[in-house]
Amino acid sequence: MALKTHGQGMLAEINVTPFVDVMLVLLIIFMVTAPLMTQGVEVDLPQTRTVRSLPQDDEHLVLSISRDGEIFIDEYKVAFDELESHLANLVKKQNKMLFLRADRDVPYGDVVKVMGEIKSAGIDRLGVVAEPDDTTGRKGKGS
Repeated sequence: MALKTHGQGMLAEINVTPFVDVMLVLLIIFMVTAPLMTQGVEVDLPQTRTVRSLPQDDEHLVLSISRDGEIFIDEYKVAFDELESHLANLVKKQNKMLFLRADRDVPYGDVVKVMGEIKSAGIDRLGVVAEPDDTTGRKGKGS
């Protein structure tokens, strides 16, 4: 691809080294900032002994119930009466996995109502998110 003429001539080559340098810097910036962008809603999760980490892919959605009873799908607030239609559109039609995060202070009845809406939206696979138990070795209140 090089054009060379005798004497005074033009060089028709593209120097890709600066382009590669810029792309590598951008890649590093995105790799560092991507985990910071997945913060979500502040929820004080209950603790349990067996906890697996939440997958970090785009094949799942997280439904959160905050301390004051507000419902969020990922970071977007959803009214309770619109929850079933949103879940049917976002989870069921796209065949994604749904994870439920509820604050430990949310009444059990409210969590069950939300789980009922999840079931009525036709979602059969539901994961429940909790934190690891920091009291290993001690027995719980119900034991």
